Amino acid sequence: MNKITLNPERSRGVINKNIYGHFSEHLGRCIYQGLFVGKDSPIPNVNGMRKDVVDALKKIGVPVLRWPGGCFADEYHWEDGIGPQEGRKRMVNTNWGGVVEDNSFGTHEFLELCEQIGCEPYINANVGSGTVREMAEWVEYLNSEGDSTVVKKRWANGRKEPWGVKYWGVGNESWGCGGNMRPEYYADEFRRYQTYCRNYGKNKLYRIACGPTDRDYNWMEVLMERAGRFMDAITLHYYTICGDWTVKGSATEFTLHDFYKTLVRSQDMDEFITRHSAIMDKYDPEKRVGLIVDEWGAWYDVEPGTNPGFLYQQNTMRDALIAAINLNIFNRHCDRVVMANLAQTVNVLQSVVLTEGDQMVLTPTYHVFDLYKAHQDANEIDCYVQTETVGEGEWQTRQITASASEKDGVITVTMANLAADKLAAVTLEGVNAASVTGRILKGEMHQYNDFGDSPLAVEAFDGCTLKNGSIVIELPACCVAEITIK
Repeated sequence: MNKITLNPERSRGVINKNIYGHFSEHLGRCIYQGLFVGKDSPIPNVNGMRKDVVDALKKIGVPVLRWPGGCFADEYHWEDGIGPQEGRKRMVNTNWGGVVEDNSFGTHEFLELCEQIGCEPYINANVGSGTVREMAEWVEYLNSEGDSTVVKKRWANGRKEPWGVKYWGVGNESWGCGGNMRPEYYADEFRRYQTYCRNYGKNKLYRIACGPTDRDYNWMEVLMERAGRFMDAITLHYYTICGDWTVKGSATEFTLHDFYKTLVRSQDMDEFITRHSAIMDKYDPEKRVGLIVDEWGAWYDVEPGTNPGFLYQQNTMRDALIAAINLNIFNRHCDRVVMANLAQTVNVLQSVVLTEGDQMVLTPTYHVFDLYKAHQDANEIDCYVQTETVGEGEWQTRQITASASEKDGVITVTMANLAADKLAAVTLEGVNAASVTGRILKGEMHQYNDFGDSPLAVEAFDGCTLKNGSIVIELPACCVAEITIK
């Protein structure tokens, strides 16, 4: 039996639109060739930003974009990326591929990109190799209306009005690539750095502390105890891998066993959020501090023949299900999770867009974000799922994952059938429906979109009908669907 029961009287609150955020790092072809091609490129662009990619991101309503990293953030010095292009410092990206970074995409370009997309910028500042002064002056450069030397530098670079950037990350993965710090040490560093990052005018900074990776509960405990009152949010990172960190497995060539193993591992996100939230509740029972999952997604071995430091991977229907699993989890934890950023936007890891020259491909993950966009800033609805079990060997999972919300009198239910080859008959109860419509993404588990061959796309779904006060849904195997109830 597969049954979804909605209880509109019960809600965990509003699903923050920023849960549908994205992450862009100076890594491989995410920025260069992906988001940015330069003003002189023959590829259609607006001030250097790829028009096709920007239009695609606008369509799914990207609410927030994180930059410049990632590991790259803690070796990035913002003044290297401002001013005339010819005078910008060249460096070697020692984290990702050992390629030359010419800093042609810097602060002004990033904020131009955010303005074109219509999203909020989230800047991750350098704690690992930077200074308090460097971060404080970056905030001043972007947000102050004063008549200081730092602000005059912004004027000279063509921007009179401040941007008023709200979201600021104080370091990234400080337990690893961001400095290999102990939590006690980082807690003190966070307190120090955030002290000198000032609010200017009406703009109040949203100070984001570097939180733990997946099951490092001690890091969360120490940070919340020692620095919780100084932060507005704290981060969590978790990547889904099929193998291990040495051999992660192929993005496209996998067995049925691998398929279910990856889906089961992806659902560990729910446990991590639950246990970290419990620690946060201990020090912050009012839930003032938000939890930001600012790196998540599937991580496989790179595509054969590509630079191993570029992290370029394909994206199948398995990844569409991973996206659905995680977004449903975030929706259900909206009382604590205030933002999540998929890694990464273009050409890296579980991206929503792939590019090659002037060509662009929308991945299955992109289409899941399209199916789920109605949840942004909607009121979460309690969604109880009773479902059968599917799987292979030790890797068993619930067949159906779902979440629901309401906005402007319209109820949206998003769901996925995690079975590779088994249809799901689902009964949806708990609401009085005058009409029901649906959209769906479906395909065989190995299918993906590639240049010149993109079989996967969102289409109208006629498998949902009203019957005796309930909604009866026939969900194909390996699919993600959006049901709209009026």
